[in-house]
Amino acid sequence: MDWTSLKEKLDQHYTWPALYTFKFIVPKGKEAEVTLLFPNHIATERQSKNGNYTSITLQMMMPSTDAVISAYQSISKIEGIIAL
Repeated sequence: MDWTSLKEKLDQHYTWPALYTFKFIVPKGKEAEVTLLFPNHIATERQSKNGNYTSITLQMMMPSTDAVISAYQSISKIEGIIAL
């Protein structure tokens, strides 16, 4: 992922701290790995039509662009995850 481009876009669209929405597509069975990375936040989950994937949405108050990027970097270590 191009972290520099993401940083520029986030800085253009947000004034920190701000409520930020994370959305992920996770292969079946990997949902707990995502929610463990964000233990104090409620995740909204929705199964795909065939049940092979789960859409996970989290809204979090983030202090900075760097905190958002750090969260994406942590989540990118989960095999098969797609960040939207």
